Amino acid sequence: MVTTATQQENAMPDLQCEIPEYNPPSEEIRAILEKYKTMAIVGLSPKPERDSHKVANYLKENLYKIVPVNPGQKEILGEKCYPNLKAIPFPIDVVDIFRRPEAIPPVVDDAIEIVAKVVWMQLGLAHNQAAAKARKAGLEVVMNKCIKIEHMNM
Repeated sequence: MVTTATQQENAMPDLQCEIPEYNPPSEEIRAILEKYKTMAIVGLSPKPERDSHKVANYLKENLYKIVPVNPGQKEILGEKCYPNLKAIPFPIDVVDIFRRPEAIPPVVDDAIEIVAKVVWMQLGLAHNQAAAKARKAGLEVVMNKCIKIEHMNM
């Protein structure tokens, strides 16, 4: 059977998602969302039907400053797009990750290097080793939770 590119793109990838060893309690997640307002969205898609796009648009509509990170784009949602976290010329509070689990460790390394405050791995994403490294460096970490859903539940 031959599959089209669209069928392959829409197919569920075979991901090896870990179960988070630790996540902050609801009160701490609420505090993160109340305190920090500048969010880099790593893996933000320009396609409106993608979750990353929907989440970033929601955050922008709710007065967060979103910073798209996608090396293949110049602009998403009217915001300048950066190829990676280290290319962003101003401080980032939250690094919201929409990437495959194997891409998470280098993103976390960059988040540590740019002195972000929080690493947030979206719903379906967790990487305990990278999370431990981020926590050891002083960052807060949230895994396997949708930032939009958490904000809506505040």
